[in-house]
Amino acid sequence: MNNIVAVILGGGQGSRLMPLTKYRSKPAVPLAGKYRLIDIPLSNCINSGLKRIYVLTQFLSVSLHRHIRGTYRFDNFSGGFVEILAAQQTMAEGTDWYQGTADAVRKNLRYLCQHDTDYVVILSGDQLYRMDFQEMLKTHRNSGADITIAAKPVHDHEASALGIMRADSTGRVTGFAEKPNTATALDEVRMNAAWIDSQGVESGGRNCLASMGIYLFNRNVLLSVLEETEHRDFGKEVFPSAINSQHVQTHLFDGYWEDIGTIGSFFEANLQMAQHRAPFQLVASNAPIYSRPRFLPPTRIDGSSIVGSLVADGCIIEPGSQIENSVIGLRCRIGRDVTIRNSVLMGADFYEPHTEHKTLDGEAISVGIGDGSTIEGAIVDKNCRIGPGAQIINRDQIENGNLGDFCVIRDGILTVEKGACLAPGWNS
Repeated sequence: MNNIVAVILGGGQGSRLMPLTKYRSKPAVPLAGKYRLIDIPLSNCINSGLKRIYVLTQFLSVSLHRHIRGTYRFDNFSGGFVEILAAQQTMAEGTDWYQGTADAVRKNLRYLCQHDTDYVVILSGDQLYRMDFQEMLKTHRNSGADITIAAKPVHDHEASALGIMRADSTGRVTGFAEKPNTATALDEVRMNAAWIDSQGVESGGRNCLASMGIYLFNRNVLLSVLEETEHRDFGKEVFPSAINSQHVQTHLFDGYWEDIGTIGSFFEANLQMAQHRAPFQLVASNAPIYSRPRFLPPTRIDGSSIVGSLVADGCIIEPGSQIENSVIGLRCRIGRDVTIRNSVLMGADFYEPHTEHKTLDGEAISVGIGDGSTIEGAIVDKNCRIGPGAQIINRDQIENGNLGDFCVIRDGILTVEKGACLAPGWNS
């Protein structure tokens, strides 16, 4: 794997994940209590033996940069690195921001395609999955492909939100449609489910091949595709054009894969990981998820009930609290008689001294969840101060809306933004 370079795209604006992306980029959003989204593709690379990695960043990237610098360090003799390539003004590429996925890679080709590089794998910074890229490289080499796209079988009703490919009997891509939203467009790229079964993947009625946003290029092909065109996006422009002039191959994958692009998908993925038989297992001895070591104390739980939940390091959970089917993040302080159900709490970046509590309506409110509060079906971002007796519940089942300055509802999920301070007895 020494002749492969990985490129992780981490510069998207993440508007559909607001307010979680109000102060951070999508790949920097906390995940499963103690990780960040960027840890997933980086861990997949390391576990696959791929240790020459570039991360392309652009929007709200300070916390992402800090996390990467503090986590991913290789020794001097391994030849490995994780290097950040932030959007920059140059004489050759001009002064524009990245205009799409392909444009971002094009503006960094001088770094990505060095003389000792034969292949470039391009990954997204906001997906949840576990994959061995050595298997994808094997498919690429055995088929003699110029480009290989990781493909996951999906049902018809899922196709309109994904890039869908049609392949011939050998797995070579012969058609590509980005988010086909009509029956006619879908018919042109629909596969025979029997072919999927014949490849050793049980179709289960799925007859469409969705692009996972994971691409493997021969170095020279990537150079020619990007230098000889002005295409800005891989899915919308590069691949529909490339299938006519290049050998584009599919690599079938049927493990867990989720694009964390919306509040709804983020919320659901986190709660699934707290289940007894989670579809995405955090525990995997041969493929761990890496993250920044924080050297926090163990969580202290005193007379509380916790069922089907994930609790990260450094938390303090006081007597009488009940936590069900939830994710509790780092350094989370939960007061007495608190009820938390079906929720994601991201915790805090620091331990707050007792002398630094904020005062609201004449009452001191510390970072954490105040006594007697109830949180149901909600996301509470980092460093929030939830006053005693607060009721964070979407009682009216609103799908989308705003609740004051610090709370919004997206995809039916009530979300409290980072650093918010809610008064005692606050009620949605």
